[in-house]
Amino acid sequence: MPQTPLNVNIAKKAGSTAGGLAQLDSVGALAVTPGGISSTLNVTAAAVIKAAPGRLCKIHVVAPGTTGGALTINDLTTTTGSAASNTILSVPFGSLTAGQVIALDWPCLVGIAVTAVPTGGSPIYSISWM
Repeated sequence: MPQTPLNVNIAKKAGSTAGGLAQLDSVGALAVTPGGISSTLNVTAAAVIKAAPGRLCKIHVVAPGTTGGALTINDLTTTTGSAASNTILSVPFGSLTAGQVIALDWPCLVGIAVTAVPTGGSPIYSISWM
């Protein structure tokens, strides 16, 4: 009976341009983040993603926007009240690229809210969470 080779994940160091499927973090451990069990698609403006405690898993940049501000996500149950003390992530539009996936595994004690998105160029984000 013919045998086929086993699929193998070839690891690469985070930030490396070398090929590979799996990714290692900065200390060489396999970087694994959950994909979430729920998703919010087509986020184009400030929005409450989850108004209860949860976990922010991944952000997919469909379109980053072209001007003005940053993508900001806070541990909140409203789209107002953003402060340094509850900010999970704030990435300027110039640092985001279409197709980029930001892998997080962040516990949110209050909720998950997008409090700001870039203002120009029709930004679109998809967010997975638990």
